[in-house]
Amino acid sequence: MSRVPRSGGGTPVGFDAVSTAPFDRRRLLAGGLALTAGLVLGSACRDGSQGQLRLRVLEESYGPDPLQRGDLHVPLSDGRHVVVVLVHGGYWQAGFDRSVMRPLADELVLLGYAVWNIDYRRVGDPGGGWPGTFDDVAAAVDHLRTLAPAHDLDLDQVVVIGHSAGSQLAFWSGARAGLPPGSPGAEPLVRPRALASLSGVLDLDAAALLPDLGRLGDLQRSVVDLMGGTPLDVPERYALASPMQRLPLGVPQLLLHGVDDEIVPVALTVGYRDAAVAAGDPITSSLVEGVDHFDTASANKAWWSAVLNWLPTVTGIPTS
Repeated sequence: MSRVPRSGGGTPVGFDAVSTAPFDRRRLLAGGLALTAGLVLGSACRDGSQGQLRLRVLEESYGPDPLQRGDLHVPLSDGRHVVVVLVHGGYWQAGFDRSVMRPLADELVLLGYAVWNIDYRRVGDPGGGWPGTFDDVAAAVDHLRTLAPAHDLDLDQVVVIGHSAGSQLAFWSGARAGLPPGSPGAEPLVRPRALASLSGVLDLDAAALLPDLGRLGDLQRSVVDLMGGTPLDVPERYALASPMQRLPLGVPQLLLHGVDDEIVPVALTVGYRDAAVAAGDPITSSLVEGVDHFDTASANKAWWSAVLNWLPTVTGIPTS
């Protein structure tokens, strides 16, 4: 049993770790300060002496809709790049976008990962909800095949990380290979090798049946809006869309959740974790006290090091 570092990010309750090497944040912060001026959306790079990090950030479209877009953060280093796909949350509702994940993207690209930070149509957007939201996430991940040749992306090394509602979409993207032919997202062109959930909604059935009270009611209604009905109304959709129902996913998974989360109950992650372990999936999990729902997507919290220490175990890129 390992521990996440104890500082402003909360105290871990349980962490079944696969990597415990300390992360050198001083090196990261020094690199971040040196590169801040070079992060310009559209086309940016920093050319310097040998050994300096260089990168560019490009806005790319993966479909004709204005929301079918993403930012590709690319380190200008030699060799093929491991890719991290980021999927933002926001109750699957219109009004939330990829900007909330940019600090994570900035930190990851400094470590040598290429990052594909995506948007998608949501409930309230034309074409959002079932199945459009799922079609978009599938198309965004598959679009890496188009982007790969020009940017030296390693499509055998794709990790998808989601926050909140985005975790459900991220884990669903990792389950696409097992979907029946003709269903949304079936027959993927790109298959993730690992998945990470930050305060995720990984059991849609349980979330849709939460009591209609306060924040729990907000989540319950959002799931029903996304799916176009309850699990009793459209059980076939939940069977295709819920990561819980697609187990085993067959890839390593990291599950992080704040015990005090008032928006997505930690019980949803605990239930998924237990079912995934029983199904034979390799799971690393951490339940952290004193961390709220939005802290889990904050790169300046100490427990984000759990993500940075886990990534090398599934990608081979060291953190120091």
